[in-house]
Amino acid sequence: MKVLVIGGGAREHALCRSLSQDPAVTELHCAPGNAGTAQVATVHQVDQLDGAQVTALARGLGAELVVVGPEAPLVAGVADALRAAGVAVFGPSAEAARLEGSKAFAKDVMAAAGVPTARSYVCTTPAEAAEALDAFGAPYVVKDDGLAAGKGVVVTSDRDEALAHAAACGQVVIEEYLDGPEVSLFAITDGTTVLPLQPAQDFKRALDGDQGPNTGGMGAYSPLPWAPEGLVEEVLETVLQPTVDELRRRGTPFSGLLYAGLALTSRGTRVIEFNARFGDPETQVVLARLRTPLAGVLHASATGTLDQLEPLRWDEGAAVTVVIAAEGYPAAPRTGDPIEGLAEAEAADGTAYVLHAGTKAAEDGRVLSAGGRVLSVTATGAGLAEARERAYRAVERISLAGGQHRGDIALKAAQ
Repeated sequence: MKVLVIGGGAREHALCRSLSQDPAVTELHCAPGNAGTAQVATVHQVDQLDGAQVTALARGLGAELVVVGPEAPLVAGVADALRAAGVAVFGPSAEAARLEGSKAFAKDVMAAAGVPTARSYVCTTPAEAAEALDAFGAPYVVKDDGLAAGKGVVVTSDRDEALAHAAACGQVVIEEYLDGPEVSLFAITDGTTVLPLQPAQDFKRALDGDQGPNTGGMGAYSPLPWAPEGLVEEVLETVLQPTVDELRRRGTPFSGLLYAGLALTSRGTRVIEFNARFGDPETQVVLARLRTPLAGVLHASATGTLDQLEPLRWDEGAAVTVVIAAEGYPAAPRTGDPIEGLAEAEAADGTAYVLHAGTKAAEDGRVLSAGGRVLSVTATGAGLAEARERAYRAVERISLAGGQHRGDIALKAAQ
């Protein structure tokens, strides 16, 4: 199978790494890719938001499967263009991707499907926002209705800050605060069958102890030793399958990766948000534990044959990812700095490796920083403590001027 992955972050490097290890994959391409994906796939320049460009590239390569990584191309309809050209694609249509592209649409789908979530109001004016904030009280949760690269949510006890965020966004969803730990659960679906993956937890805040500004994610781990028994089965029954069934009922079937961000509250499991693609950095740890070859699973989703797959196989051990971010991230990340120690960070036995996010290859062969989140250092082990120790040992071998990372990823879960 010839496979083309669209995107250029650590999620796409993780996907490419897993696909490169799949004996069924005879050719692997990535566009636009980064300095890391170039080590396992042939990279191509493409405007990933342009469906015609992506389709032309896929047809020129003879790609038998296109995997669309990021949310923006999905919301822009890239998967629709590929499907119209007869190319098998892993990723939902633009209409189905509104589940991530519009928080208000997602709330409407959840209400129709009976999916448990936070009570909320959709607000378009400052007066509506103020009324909603007062209805729920602090802490206030204000979400930009549209795509915001994981940084469109403000959770604060400062009413003025909440109002300012609402005013800056235009249309927002303001909802009740959900207590309890958060869980990320991915599911692969072909629009009918839903195949849940293993749960993970990510760390959104920039600094240790969940302090500092919200980010796209500073690390993740899997499995979750503290998760209640039967959680995956419960979420499949009450969240994932009803959502997929509702979208199919509306005539906009969801095919691809459905991501449920969950809060395990004192009143039961609640959906915080849906995403229409693999989450970053949770993908890095979930794929590190997946033993079933990836290409066949994604192709089954793209071709409506998930019900014919055997049960997924998983490594019984653990995986931890620590994100190294640039100086100034998330507000104003500095780019163009050389990255040293990448080879030294990699373990010969494959138990620790570096996934590139915001990187580019310089003409002299050096790897330079080219984004806010620069690297995802990932490690596996028999348990979380071992995986965590290996990840941080690898992090210490990498040098990036002004680079920053959290020191507490998976710390509590490993104790």
